[in-house]
Amino acid sequence: MRLTGRGAAVLVGAVVLFALGQWAGYPVLLAVAAACGGALVAAVLVTVRRPHVAVQRDLFPDRVERGRPAVARLRVRNTATSGWTPAFTAGDRFGSGFHAVAVRPLAPGADAVYHYELPTTTRGRHEVGPLTLDRVDALSLGRRRLSTGDTTTLWVHPRTYPMRALAGGHPRHHHEGRATEKSLRGSLDVREVREYMAGDEVRHLHWKATARTGRLMVRDYADPNQPRFTALLDDRHIPGPGDGRRLSELDGRGMSEEAVDLVASLVVAAAKADHRCRLVTSGGTDITTRGGVAAVRRLLDELCVLDRAGAAGPLVPPQLTGSGGGTLVAVSTAPGELGALATLRARYTDVVLITIGAHGPAPRVPGVTVLPATGAQEAADIWNAVIAR
Repeated sequence: MRLTGRGAAVLVGAVVLFALGQWAGYPVLLAVAAACGGALVAAVLVTVRRPHVAVQRDLFPDRVERGRPAVARLRVRNTATSGWTPAFTAGDRFGSGFHAVAVRPLAPGADAVYHYELPTTTRGRHEVGPLTLDRVDALSLGRRRLSTGDTTTLWVHPRTYPMRALAGGHPRHHHEGRATEKSLRGSLDVREVREYMAGDEVRHLHWKATARTGRLMVRDYADPNQPRFTALLDDRHIPGPGDGRRLSELDGRGMSEEAVDLVASLVVAAAKADHRCRLVTSGGTDITTRGGVAAVRRLLDELCVLDRAGAAGPLVPPQLTGSGGGTLVAVSTAPGELGALATLRARYTDVVLITIGAHGPAPRVPGVTVLPATGAQEAADIWNAVIAR
């Protein structure tokens, strides 16, 4: 419990009046000082008691696209067996801010439900809660803040635009040598040996591994013609003063949200088409998925918390130079070292560079298709019209 500004002023006034009353011998000053002291004691008694409330919070949905509505439902229940809970003002924490909730008086065992909309303008993983109770007496002399209830996580994903997935694979041939863990293996190449699961082909049983482990083990194969898609996000740079200010929405991490939105749109389109997707950033992020709904969620969660990398590293990270196959799309707001992309042309069926916020003619890179665009929406339209038509 602490005094408000008004309470501190009343306390100082009470001390001064008491001292003057004692010195001058005026009983009226002593009476006023006693009244002020009584008001302060009453404020302490009112605010020191902790409200017996339980808080339950639900988010709808818990994962939302940036700019889309997200609603919090707050249920406050009086857990006391006797006695009403007086009205109080609560603040539900969201990131570094609060959302004010005025809780009405509650009878024993009663509850109340409150709904409010959460801000989703900033991409990221945001903690919602705990509820901060703000108890203030009638004269606003004292205040006590308490935290109660649990916390809930709201994932604000990047914005996505409708984009078509490329349908094309890069078959692996026998002369390419032995398959590695990160390369795509053909139907006669073993991806891994794992424990047998109901529905597996009996002809794929690996008898040596079964005898060694004492459990049924099977060979896991990959389809050589399954399309593959790799997205490379340049997370090193941000637009400088005067460069693309009208198109780039910069979050607290300093990364262009337009570039993140475009990469999210690309990998979501590919994953929904059941393509093997790989998300790589210049800063070192490397996520590989097999496609499908689970891959969409994993990729968006990764992009949700992606931070800006330092500007000292290369555009193409080392882990990308040792793999290949399928389509590679690089997205950058300040592309550099474009020759590094040209060296990857032999490893991929198609290599595309999308420059966000580019002005003037597109740079020419041998073997690389360059698409300049002023923003993610325009880039998506160009992609659907030119690349994935």
